[in-house]
Amino acid sequence: MPTSVGSKQGDDPGTVRFTNVQDLFNVIDHTTRDSLTVINVSLDRLTEIDRIREEERRKFRFRYFDTKSRILIITITTTLHEQLHKLLYDEFVGQVRDMGLKKSWINIGSSTLSAQGYAGRRGKEGDSSGGPKPERAGKSAWPTLVIEAGVSQTLAQLRIGMQRWFSMSNHEVKIVLLAKFDGTTVLLEKWEEEIPVRPGATTTRRSLQHQEPVLRQTITITQDTTTDPISYHATSGALVLSFRLLFLRDPGPGEGDLAFSVQELEEYAEDVWAQV
Repeated sequence: MPTSVGSKQGDDPGTVRFTNVQDLFNVIDHTTRDSLTVINVSLDRLTEIDRIREEERRKFRFRYFDTKSRILIITITTTLHEQLHKLLYDEFVGQVRDMGLKKSWINIGSSTLSAQGYAGRRGKEGDSSGGPKPERAGKSAWPTLVIEAGVSQTLAQLRIGMQRWFSMSNHEVKIVLLAKFDGTTVLLEKWEEEIPVRPGATTTRRSLQHQEPVLRQTITITQDTTTDPISYHATSGALVLSFRLLFLRDPGPGEGDLAFSVQELEEYAEDVWAQV
């Protein structure tokens, strides 16, 4: 059963019941987790949490909120959590800049985005995200690329968040990259969507609404402490992100898919482990 915020049941509950803002902040200040699920949060209470969060300049994010279920999922920005997604995104932005496309990409980051068709009832704040300009430069525009990180969150929980990005954006999000660290491995999953195809069927506007997330690539990076210096090993080759999905157009001269080589992935993992 969920533990009430501020109660002494359990050393570090992953799910807590909201009672008041200061008790919630106390749990956030003392948890070792990078994610908390808070239940019994009304829209008015969320507004209050957000207001005090801004006043006190607290760095935690609202990963997901739904007024119907009254569930709020909070991301707590530990150094390890931030490096897990930010190092990947910074490398991506560097490659975009090297292609001469810096002015054609906008960083959306952790901006609050409301689900299409729900008028503020549901919302998300991501870890790292961005999209092409001018297509995704508007105030409420959704990114084409989202990178979500998790340490204390399970892979199953991260995948639920991945599904929400696709569905809540009405499929405007094109790639969700999950980065999960469990102390022994860094696991990367690249998810895209595709339309289920039936023999003889044609693509229609209605069928576009039934796209399903598909796992396109899985990469596992491990640490070998028996070597001197410590080494890192990535499986499954380079991580490749589709230019067409990212920029919503075909690549031109000097442009192409963005790739993270095995060496770059292993260097990324080394930097992640340095935060442990």
